[in-house]
Amino acid sequence: MIIEQPNLDTNDRSLVESAAKRMRDSLTAGELQPGQKLSEHHVAGQFGISRNTLREVFRLLTTQRLLTYIPNRGVFVAAPDEAAVIDIYRVRTVIQTGAIRAATKGHPALKRMRMLSDRGKELGAAGDWRSVGTNNMEYHRTMVELCDSPRLSASFDLVLAELRLVFGQLEDTAHLHEPYLDLNDSLTRVLAEGDLNDAILQLDAYLFKSERGVLAALQRVRGGLEHTDAAVGAERRRRSLGKISYPASKDM
Repeated sequence: MIIEQPNLDTNDRSLVESAAKRMRDSLTAGELQPGQKLSEHHVAGQFGISRNTLREVFRLLTTQRLLTYIPNRGVFVAAPDEAAVIDIYRVRTVIQTGAIRAATKGHPALKRMRMLSDRGKELGAAGDWRSVGTNNMEYHRTMVELCDSPRLSASFDLVLAELRLVFGQLEDTAHLHEPYLDLNDSLTRVLAEGDLNDAILQLDAYLFKSERGVLAALQRVRGGLEHTDAAVGAERRRRSLGKISYPASKDM
């Protein structure tokens, strides 16, 4: 049963965590689809682990909201709803704003952000929007590395995996990714210049635009509603956040 928590020794625990990370990476890369039922036999063979170990992996990823266990039916890839989207962007705002405020000139993450931004434009020009999405996830993960905090990076990885499950529910993501290619370029530039206040303002506008676009697309897929309680809540929250004035940041 997925809810059981067997006693694991150190080696078993390490194996579970390693397999869970590999499965999260598969989710972030868009290789597993929201709502997809997972076969114990197939997944255990794919990852080279026992079915008992796999059940512990399933249990862990279920607590992280990436999988869903339905009694008598099995384990499924999660399909986050509008309320989850709002919470995901709330977390992104807090963590990524903190990352920008922690940025220092010459940090290795800045160089990697530039490389990923340029790569995103190349993928977009080739029309490979799934890869654009994966590249964009890596861009934002790299931004969080400006914090030099393994714990924050690990937490953000869960957010990105869940966000990818949102995108996996949408039929056409080109219009959701294309506008952010230039925004990534601009955000990377002002960060490299050390203008943290401008970077924070750009990030806030970036996440606001992204959240609205994702919510609207998800609502169309789920019934074509023009407004939902979730969307209204997001607008009210963003308007409230817009009234917050951040203390001045020193340039890097």
